This record gives sequence, C-alpha cells and structure tokens, in this order.
Amino acid sequence: MTVPRPRIVVVSGATATGKTALAVDLARALDGELVGADSVQLYDRLLIGSARPTEEELSGVPHHLLGALDLRAPYDAAKFIDDADRAIAGITSRGKTAIVVGGTGLYLRALVKGLATGIPADAGVRAELHARIAAGDAETLREMHREVAAVDPEYAARIHVTDPVRIVRALEVFAVSGLPLSEHHRRHAALGPRYEASWWCLEIERDALRARVVPRTREMLARGWVDEVRGILADGYEHDLKPLRSVGYAEVVAHLRGELPARALSTEIERATMSFAKRQRTWFRGEEGVEWLTLAAARERSRWDALSEWLKR
Repeated sequence: MTVPRPRIVVVSGATATGKTALAVDLARALDGELVGADSVQLYDRLLIGSARPTEEELSGVPHHLLGALDLRAPYDAAKFIDDADRAIAGITSRGKTAIVVGGTGLYLRALVKGLATGIPADAGVRAELHARIAAGDAETLREMHREVAAVDPEYAARIHVTDPVRIVRALEVFAVSGLPLSEHHRRHAALGPRYEASWWCLEIERDALRARVVPRTREMLARGWVDEVRGILADGYEHDLKPLRSVGYAEVVAHLRGELPARALSTEIERATMSFAKRQRTWFRGEEGVEWLTLAAARERSRWDALSEWLKR
C-alpha cells in the first residue's frame, strides 16, 4: 500500500514581495503553522536586516526555523530538509496545515522535490569555467550559454543567459559525465516529489518592487541595522562569515569596516536587494509546478477556498 505524501502549502517569491504577511493570513484561515525557508532568518543574531517577522506581525501564528542557528554554524540544503521535515511532521501531527514560506529557492526545491544525488562534479573543471567568466567580458556568459544550448537545449531554455552558477554547472556536468544536466534531473524526477505541494510564487513588477524595497531599507536602517551588526562584530564574530555576506549585511559590514560611506549605504543596499530579487525570480522561473500570482490574486477568497478543499482531499 502506498503511503500518501503530506500536503503542504509553499509561499515563495523575491524579497519584499509580501510573502510573510500572506503566509500569516493563510495560516489563520487554514489553521496552519509556518515553516521558514529563508537562509538568513535562520540565524539568531540577524533580525533587522533579514526582515525576520516580529511577534506582532505573526499575531500568535507559530513560525518554525527562525533564529535557530549560531552565526558560525554550518548549514546547507540537506540540513534544511531534516529540520523542515521535523517541523512539518510536528505540525501535521497536531492536525494543522504546514505552510512553508521563504525565498531561498534551493531550500524549497530540495524540500519539495528532494536533492538530486549522484550528479557528477569536478572542482577543477568548475574552477576553470569560473576563471573563464572572470577573465571574459559581457559577451562571455552569453557565449557559454550558447554552449549549454548546443549540448542541453532543454536546460538552456530554462535558465537565463546571464546566470553564471547554472551555466557553469551545466557545462561542468556535461564535461564530466557526457550527459546533459536535464537528463540527470529527469532521472531524479522519476523518483517522485517528497511532498505534494501547492506552490505559490508572488509576482510583482520591478518598479513596484523598488517602491517597496527603498522605504523598507531606510526603515531597517532607522531601526538600528548598523548597530545590530556592530554588536555582532564586537562580540568577536568574523566579518566574513557566510551569513554576514548576505545581501544587505555585506554592505553594512563594508560600511563598518570603512569601505562604504554612510551616505551611500542605503543606496548600495537597495541596489544589491534589487539585483538579488532578479536572481530569485530567475531561479523560481526555472521551477516546474510553481503557480505565479500577483499579491491581489493570491488573496482572492475563491483561491483560498479551493486551496482548503485540496488540503482536505
């Protein structure tokens, strides 16, 4: 007898699109609890710059995997799967709906679809490909994307022509195995997903997103973002820890180290945030089974009713 996979709701999207507020309201409507899928909000000292939801914003809705890690703790997608699985199991055992919310695409893919194992890798080949990008010009990545298209047109059609991580990975895998990365993914997909997920991704126009990012950044700085990071560094944490190299935190660290003047700090954070949001959108565009919604569409009562019925089936 086949054991049915748990059904979960996933709310994803780029930074500052309103994911958490939507997920909180969904949790109230669906008798749910939240599971965070944000690689920065996981850390215990990163409150302001990670936009970690406050108790007031959560309004009593339980939110798992927030502030669970020390800044020096190693973490990856495999560990996230373990932690999220435990949280989801606890939520479902209480008869509640698990709503996974966040913008870390790799974590979400790994949780829902599993981590593909056995795909070959070669650090030397990867380093050579990255060196080629570093030594090239604006056309280099496009040329490499064309090389991906020649050996793996299916995967090339799903990735952006200026996505260095995915382009390098595709060329690396083909160079090592002689098989397209899409074929490796196809073999992994045949194993089936780990969860049945109603996966929503919030879509917002770039200008509208910028109109949210700019005031949010300035509000975070006014709330004491710089002092938050100053306190972390004063407690002996290294400035180049992975969490402190995340978007926004990297700029605040640079400011405190005298590498970025105060007058330019907000502008640089806003620029980095918009660039990050673009990468997030590119990532989610490459995911199958994702339903793209405007925030208004995601809040339609008929859609919530349909989601409730799907969860009950």
